[in-house]
Amino acid sequence: MKKKVYYWSPYLSQIATPKAVINSAESINRYNKKFESIIINFFGEFNEFVNLNYKSNLKFLNYYKFNFLKFLPSKGKILSRISFLIIFLMGFFPLKKLLRIDKPDYLIIHLITSLPLILIIFFNFQTKFILRISGYPKMNYFRKLLWKIAFKKITIITCPTLNTMNYLKNLNLTDSSKFKLLYDPIINVHEINKQKKQKIDYENYFLAVGRLTKQKNFIFLCKVFKEIVKEDSSVKLLIAGTGEQKNLIRKYINKNKLSKNIILLGYKKNIFPFFKNANGFILTSLWEDPGFVLMEASFCRTLVLTADTWPGPVELIKNNVNGFIYKSNDMQSFLENFNKINNKNKNFKYIKLNNMRICKNFTIFNHYKQLCEVII
Repeated sequence: MKKKVYYWSPYLSQIATPKAVINSAESINRYNKKFESIIINFFGEFNEFVNLNYKSNLKFLNYYKFNFLKFLPSKGKILSRISFLIIFLMGFFPLKKLLRIDKPDYLIIHLITSLPLILIIFFNFQTKFILRISGYPKMNYFRKLLWKIAFKKITIITCPTLNTMNYLKNLNLTDSSKFKLLYDPIINVHEINKQKKQKIDYENYFLAVGRLTKQKNFIFLCKVFKEIVKEDSSVKLLIAGTGEQKNLIRKYINKNKLSKNIILLGYKKNIFPFFKNANGFILTSLWEDPGFVLMEASFCRTLVLTADTWPGPVELIKNNVNGFIYKSNDMQSFLENFNKINNKNKNFKYIKLNNMRICKNFTIFNHYKQLCEVII
């Protein structure tokens, strides 16, 4: 009988992690006949993925027929906490029953982790629990206390970058041997190569991608492009994504008469042709771990300019080796480095090649090999 690996990853907003969950689960089914991975589609959050044609015969455990999570607020400290409370109350007893009856060999916990962690604290299950740190964790007293208690029953804690892993080890929440480095399965080689062939109507532009939130720091990006446009009115910036700062960013663009130079694309389901055809990809985030778009842009052989953001980008991008780095929120530093990637006379073949080498760590197959070291 195959060992069962269940994935728990409810999410409220359009983020990259769910796709990584899909890729991780697929990697197990695709490369290992001794395991079967199943994604818990508890609140309908994975409905858009359920009916896709998976070569690995990926399975979903469905509870609700429609995704009601999309109707819950995901922004604002008070409103988002209310959403988490609703999820907690609705999921507590069903998830407990699932773990009692199905007895999966492993439960990999990705997002909205407090629910399974509290179950772990108060009940004993035959399942082995793997906590997958998704993004840089912001620590507060409650999370530290919850993790310190729950980590006693957690088998493994995986981290997306070395910086995050070392940071968590230094908190002394549990035995440091429980922490393992596990790169996200960002690069699906076949799918990306197919999707990036799509034709688009834009050319001669720079690209930024991400949710329009404070974290992504797009207002800073618009401010520096205002200065760039003064020197070169032909420069264009495309920003792909949506979020709560959309109106704020649009207002800044219109107020400064930048609508011909800075274009808000909205959310793009297929972003890869935009990466492929861009003169350069720019990441201005205040924090990222690891920064999925960095690796996606790199795989498409797009030049990368990133802030010295901790913990992911500063670990993955080495200045003048596989990209360019500027000092976060420093306009002068940005402009100096932007001029480097905007140099049409320079050959960047060496830098692009180095970035492709980094991407190998984030392929589905490499993720599978690392994951096997954890669950076997």
